[in-house]
Amino acid sequence: MQIIEFTADSLRFVDVAPARPPPDGFVWLFMEQHEFEAAQPMLQQAAQNLGGSALLELHCQDLASAVHPSHYDSTSVYDLIIFRRLATQLETQAEDDHEKAIRNYHGQGSKTKRRGERLPTFNRISSKAVGFAVFDRLLISVHAPGCYVAKSFIQRFLADAKFTLDATQMDAASTRNRLPISPADLALRMINSMVDSYLDLRKVLTSQLEHWQADLLRANARFDNWGALMTARSQLHVLEDLCDEQHDAMQEWLDTLREQPLTSFMKDGEETQQKAQLRRDQLAARARDVMEHIARVMQHSRRLEHSAETAVQIHFNAQSNRTNDVMRTLTAVTAIFLPLNLITGFFGMNFEHIPGLHSPAAFWITVSFMVLLVAVVLSVFLRRRYIARSGH
Repeated sequence: MQIIEFTADSLRFVDVAPARPPPDGFVWLFMEQHEFEAAQPMLQQAAQNLGGSALLELHCQDLASAVHPSHYDSTSVYDLIIFRRLATQLETQAEDDHEKAIRNYHGQGSKTKRRGERLPTFNRISSKAVGFAVFDRLLISVHAPGCYVAKSFIQRFLADAKFTLDATQMDAASTRNRLPISPADLALRMINSMVDSYLDLRKVLTSQLEHWQADLLRANARFDNWGALMTARSQLHVLEDLCDEQHDAMQEWLDTLREQPLTSFMKDGEETQQKAQLRRDQLAARARDVMEHIARVMQHSRRLEHSAETAVQIHFNAQSNRTNDVMRTLTAVTAIFLPLNLITGFFGMNFEHIPGLHSPAAFWITVSFMVLLVAVVLSVFLRRRYIARSGH
C-alpha cells in the first residue's frame, strides 16, 4: 500500500495517512486487492478523518472483488467507481499457466487443452477490476496485483513534479497543470489511461481479423480455423459488453458531477464560484472525453464482429458458387456424352441383322456424325454460357 500527498505543485510519499488533508491538495491511498482486507481498519479511519465518512460495508466488498463488473454508486459524501481495465500480457500468461497447471493436476489431457486454449491475440480482452472511492479530499483506489495504471501514474507525477527551489514561475504553473487538481481528476486520468489501452487493442484485433478474412476469401485455400474464429466472435461480444458497462458507469458519474452544487468544488470555501464552475467543467469535459473513447471502442468491436460475419457469409457464398460451377460443368459434360452413349448403345444391341453392320464406310460415317453432334452441342452450351472459362 502507498500513501501519497498531493499539494498544488508537488507530491510526497508518507508512511501514515495524515489526520487532515493538506490545505491546497488531497491524499491518495492505493493498494492491491489482496492487501485490502488487512488495511481496511486503517482505510476506514482515513476515510473518516480525510473524507468525512467511513466506507459502507457493501462498497468495501465491491472494492475487494476481483470479478466485479464496471459499476457506479454514490453516497452523500463519496462516489464509488468500479472500472475494468485490460489485463497485461504477463497477467494473461500467468492465468494460462495457472489453468494449465490445474488441468495437469486433475489429469486432463491435451484434448481439453486444445478445446479451451485461448487465442494469443484475443486473450488480451481479459480484464481486471479497479475500484475507486472518490472523496472531496481523498482518493482510495484498489488495484489488481501488478496493476500498471497506478505505477505508471506515480512515475509520471514524480517526473513532472518540481522540487527544486530555483524553479521559475513558468515551471511551477506547468507543474500544476500536469498534476491532478482533485481526487476526481486523478481517478478520471487513470480511467482514461485504461480506456486508451482499449483503443490500442483495436489495431491488434483488426490485423488478426483481416488475416482471417484474406484466408476466407482465398479461392483455392481451405479455411480450418473455425474454432478460433468462433472464439474471436465471442471475445468481441465480451469486449462490447465491457464497453457497455463502462459507458453506463461513466454516464452515471457524469450526471452526478453535473448535479453537484458548486460549493462541493470549492477548496475550504476560498475559491470563487467562477473557479469552482471551471473546475467542474474540466472534470465534466474529461469524463465526456473518456465516454467518447469508450464509445469508439464499442463501435469498433461491433464493426469487427460485423466484418467477421460478412467474411464468413462471403466465404460460404463463394464456396457455393464454386460448387455450382463444378456441377454445371459436370452436367454439361454429361449432356454432351449422353447422345454418344445412346448411339453406342444402339449399335451395341445383339441383333443378327443391323443396317450397315458389314459396310466398310459405316464406321467412319458414325464417328463423323458423333463428332459433329459433340461440336453442335458444345457450341450451343458455350453460346448459352453453360460452359465458361473461370474468371480467376
